[in-house]
Amino acid sequence: MGKVASSEEISSLFRDGMSVMVGGFLAVGTPASLVGMLLAKGVKDLTLIANDTAFTDSGVGPLVVNRRLKKAIVSHIGTNAETGRQMMAGELEVDLVPQGTLAERIRAAGAGLGGILTPTGVGTIVEEGKQKLTIDGREYILELPLRADIALLKAHKVDKAGNLIYRKAARNFNPVMALAADIVIVEAEQLVEVGEIDPDEVMTPGILVDKIFYGGGAPHAS
Repeated sequence: MGKVASSEEISSLFRDGMSVMVGGFLAVGTPASLVGMLLAKGVKDLTLIANDTAFTDSGVGPLVVNRRLKKAIVSHIGTNAETGRQMMAGELEVDLVPQGTLAERIRAAGAGLGGILTPTGVGTIVEEGKQKLTIDGREYILELPLRADIALLKAHKVDKAGNLIYRKAARNFNPVMALAADIVIVEAEQLVEVGEIDPDEVMTPGILVDKIFYGGGAPHAS
């Protein structure tokens, strides 16, 4: 059975209350079509794990505007005023995580680690409710891994086996999220046949990818 899937097949995997990782940095590298499918399905009470909540009209921002989230685990919300409004009104739980710590917590889940030790946030609100350890006289916070039910990613070039190449800064959180979810779905800008991507150029191997969405019609030539 091939990995290239229709929007209907992908939408059937979405359900209320699930945790969803979404690649991207202020909408760059965010799979807009997959986010649109999530909205169209009407699922709610989602836990979003992403770098940020983007803007009200792009990236993952529409999930906030349409009140599909119960919780957002992100590094910042400053570019989406609606996220801040919902948080202050008690309508949305927001867990603000330092950006490097967020990436490492996702990486830890993919690597099967029990957590990471970081000095970032010691002595601030970030450490509240968390275990601390002292090593060689320095305090560290134990940050737990972050894993999701589904990861929604975007890649520049994808072959039908799911091998991925990202484009420049659009790479961002996508590769690390590919290791930290039960189901990995990628939106392809270009879809090519197996063998058309040089193995040395593969950034995420196809064994990690479960489903591919390509909305551009026939596969591209390499």
